[in-house]
Amino acid sequence: MAYLAVTEPMSAEEFLDWEERQLEKHEFIQGKIFAMVGVTRKHATVAGNLFRFLGNHLNGSPCRVYMADMKLKLETASAFFYPDVFVTCAQSDHQAERYMTQPRLIVEVLSSSTEAYDRGEKFEKYRQFSTLAEYVLINPSKRKVEVFRKDATGHWVLHEYGSNDAVLFTSLDLSIESAVLYENVE
Repeated sequence: MAYLAVTEPMSAEEFLDWEERQLEKHEFIQGKIFAMVGVTRKHATVAGNLFRFLGNHLNGSPCRVYMADMKLKLETASAFFYPDVFVTCAQSDHQAERYMTQPRLIVEVLSSSTEAYDRGEKFEKYRQFSTLAEYVLINPSKRKVEVFRKDATGHWVLHEYGSNDAVLFTSLDLSIESAVLYENVE
């Protein structure tokens, strides 16, 4: 996780107003503000590859893909997050300017500094999104993808994909070859 950037708690509205004046991005969790850390080349390349592929796949559909500069608001946890990549199919999100609220798919590209948080506390919070169908963790160093998929009973089931597998995103009726995901990642 990132480091605590401001010691005084803020309301969600104060945070939104404050962050518009900042040079860096910050996540907001129950009044606490955390500065976001930079990413590696591998991280940015994998996220960009996925964004491009999803954008092409979703063209003409009611769904849209967003990258790390768009916030997700989780009302039940009084939090704002910046996922690496996410997809929303909600018309209300397509009209929103500052943040989205109804993700169908959320993707985090793992790094050594955020992996434990992305797997633990962040996923715990993300599961509170009623619209979320899949949560994806991509490890660019190990070339491994983990897709946590909500089943018909509401339980989250892990599906693992290796470096030679096609990764299945059932929430978007999509399969992506690992070679496409890791293109230009040495």
